[in-house]
Amino acid sequence: MTRRDALIRVIDLLHVEIAALKSNDVAALERATRDKLIAIEAVAAAGGGPAGPDIRELADEANRLNETCRIYTNLMAANVRRRLQMLTGSAASGYGRSAAGAYA
Repeated sequence: MTRRDALIRVIDLLHVEIAALKSNDVAALERATRDKLIAIEAVAAAGGGPAGPDIRELADEANRLNETCRIYTNLMAANVRRRLQMLTGSAASGYGRSAAGAYA
C-alpha cells in the first residue's frame, strides 16, 4: 500500500468516525477508531521520504477531520459533565469556583 492509499484510508475512516460520533453509536465508534489506528500504522509503514503536494494535501485533510473528531468528542464530554451535574444537583461547573467567583 502506498502512503497516498494509506492516507486516503485514514481519511475515509475519519469520516466513519465522525458519523459514529454524530449518531452516538459507540460500537461503530470503537470499530472506526481501531481501524483508523491500524490505517495510521499503515501510513507509517509505507515509508518516509519527502512528501509531495498531493501527500501534504491528504495529510492536511486528515488533520482537519481529526480536529472535527476532537471537537465532537469534547462536546460529548461537556454534555456528559452537564448531565452528571444535573443528576447530582451540582449547579457549579466541574472546575471548582464559578466564573463569577473568580473575579470577586
